[in-house]
Amino acid sequence: VPYALLFKLTISGFALNYATPAGLMGGEPYKIMELTPYVGRARATSSVLLFSMTHIFSHFWYWLAASLLYLFLLDVNSAMFCVLLFMIIFSLCGVYLFLKGYRNGMVMKILNAISRIPGLKNRMARFMHSHRDELKQIDVQIASLHTQDRRSFYLSFCLEFVGRVLQAFEVYSVLVALGIAGGFLQLFLYATLIIALTSLFANLLFFMPLQLGGREGGFVMSCVQLGFTNTLGVFISIICRIRELFWTAIGMLLIKVGNRDVLNLKEEC
Repeated sequence: VPYALLFKLTISGFALNYATPAGLMGGEPYKIMELTPYVGRARATSSVLLFSMTHIFSHFWYWLAASLLYLFLLDVNSAMFCVLLFMIIFSLCGVYLFLKGYRNGMVMKILNAISRIPGLKNRMARFMHSHRDELKQIDVQIASLHTQDRRSFYLSFCLEFVGRVLQAFEVYSVLVALGIAGGFLQLFLYATLIIALTSLFANLLFFMPLQLGGREGGFVMSCVQLGFTNTLGVFISIICRIRELFWTAIGMLLIKVGNRDVLNLKEEC
C-alpha cells in the first residue's frame, strides 16, 4: 500500500471521525473501503481495527503516565487526588482489556456483547452466522501482530505515545505565551495533565459531533483543577479548536485526491 495513500487516509479518517453526526464513527468504514482493493476486506478491516486499538491503547497509557507524574512530582489537594485516582484506575482497566484483546482478538467478543442488546439479538446473530469465518480471520490477524510481530506492535505503540507527548507542547506554548509562572518541567507537566484530563473527558463524550462542548469543558475543568482560571481553559480550547478545524478541512479535501488510482485498481481486480 503506498505510503502517500496511508497518509491521506489517516488525515481523512480523523476528519470524518471528527465531523460525523454520530461522532467518531465515520473514519474507520471509509478507510476499510479504501484499503480493500489493495489488501482485501479481511486484512483491511483488521489493519484499521489494529490502528484504532493502538490509538486508544496509547490514550490509556498516556492518561496513566500523566496521572502518576503529576501525583509524584507536584503537590495535589484532596479533590485533585480523587481525579487522579479515578484516571489511574480507569487507565489500568483499559490497559488490561486491550492487552487481552491484542492476545486473543476482540471482534467476536464485542459482537457477542452487542448481540445481548434488546432489539439487536436476531439481526446480530444473522450477521455473525453469515460472516463467522471472516470475523474469526480478523481476530486471528489482530492477535498475530502482538504474538508474531512484536517489533511492529511496540514501534506503532511508541509512535502513538510520542504523538501524545508532543501534543502537550501546544498547550505548553500557550502557557508560556500568556506568561504563566514556572519552569519548563513544571509548565510541561501542567500542559501534559491538561491534555490528559481534556482527552479523557472528551472521549467519554465520544458520541457528540465534533466533541462539541466536551473538549471545551475538558479544558476548562482541567485548568480549574490545576488552579488556573476559566478564561485560560477557554483560550486554550479556542486555539486547539482552530487547529482541529484546519486539519479537518484538509482531510475532507484529501478525500477527493488520488481516487483515480483506486478506481483503476478496482477495475484490474
